[in-house]
Amino acid sequence: MPAPKALRPFAHREYRVLIAALAISIFGSGMWAVAMVYQVIQLGGGPLELSLVAAAGSVGLVAFVLAGGIAADRIPQRQLIIAVEGANLAVIATISGLATAGWLQLWHVAAGAFVLGVGAAFFFPAYSAILPRILPAEDLLAANGMEGTMRPVLQQAAGPAVAGILVAALSPSHAVTGVAMCHLLAFIVLNFLARHTLAGHPGGHPDGAQRKQSFFHDLREGVGYTLRTPWLLWTLIWACISVLFLIGPIEVLLPFVVRDQLGGDSSMFGFLLAIMGVGAALGSLVTASLRLPRRYLTVMMVSWGTGSMPLAAVGLMDNFWVIAAALFVWGVTGSVGMVIWGTLLQRRVPPHLLGRVSSLDFFVSLALMPVSMALAGPAAEVLPIWLIFLVAGGVCPVMAVIAFAVARMQADELAHPLDREPEVERATAAGD
Repeated sequence: MPAPKALRPFAHREYRVLIAALAISIFGSGMWAVAMVYQVIQLGGGPLELSLVAAAGSVGLVAFVLAGGIAADRIPQRQLIIAVEGANLAVIATISGLATAGWLQLWHVAAGAFVLGVGAAFFFPAYSAILPRILPAEDLLAANGMEGTMRPVLQQAAGPAVAGILVAALSPSHAVTGVAMCHLLAFIVLNFLARHTLAGHPGGHPDGAQRKQSFFHDLREGVGYTLRTPWLLWTLIWACISVLFLIGPIEVLLPFVVRDQLGGDSSMFGFLLAIMGVGAALGSLVTASLRLPRRYLTVMMVSWGTGSMPLAAVGLMDNFWVIAAALFVWGVTGSVGMVIWGTLLQRRVPPHLLGRVSSLDFFVSLALMPVSMALAGPAAEVLPIWLIFLVAGGVCPVMAVIAFAVARMQADELAHPLDREPEVERATAAGD
């Protein structure tokens, strides 16, 4: 009996090694999201200090993501991902040691968050680039779907829940030590990637000619295509605005909603993130199991727009289950949109531009993340938290409607149906 399509990548040894290491690493990242919050609070920090630490990680990610894409094309990916995981291990182990010795200061945590952000900027482009080298083309969709389901379960659900329990039962430093153990195990597993299988590095054009263009030439070409493609441009504009208004309140202010409105502790905060992660996993899995909607742009924008509306109630409610339901809905609808979005990039962007547009998408979508993190704390000093969440939950649906209308997405999706074979659709997209 043939294996289910979603499990076919596991037939390849190198994929099993890589996905095992990735699973352990992102579980540790989920633990860090909670451990960092309560480590900052234990050191006497409030919303402002937490904003600065969270923003440091985002700055590292956004500032180096384009460089990470270049590195993934010029440095053997095996070496790059092992080096990144080693650096993550060194940083977290240092923070753990300082915390255990009682020497940890806020700037240590901020510096560590920055380095972890830089590491993520280099790791994930290399991970994306290495997949086609270890898997046949027909297994790549299943591998990407597996990551899309695994990430919210481990990074947003299991990791935060375990860290919340460790913080409540022991201390934030014990949770940080748990993060260090995750990175140690991931580093060890990555070293089992076969050297001979990944020898050499595909750095040229498909025809074998070495690329002559500079980084800036390639970037201009990708930017030019994005500016000429309304559905792509306005989706990225919406993403920037949603990141600005939503990420900071969720990452920085939600712990204080739990403490002040719900009277909860770190375990309650961790379980709220876990509920949001479970929703994201379910949305991703269900969407990936169904046929792409004929009105794919409509479904994507409606999912993103309406899904952010329940967040307006987070700052007003004092009931745990109401807030949990709002976060669950946001997780489900956000992942529905992301699964469709990933499919659009693969099927509507010309193949020779796909890598650059994907990197540009990542960079533009996250460009305002550090700004959002940095502004959330100061905003909470002068505005009530309920008002911040109310504005965030109201602005994003309005912007979704504007983006949908200005880009004429309804007409666009009808003119470019995606119920044909990918090769046919790509040929059509190349002529857009």
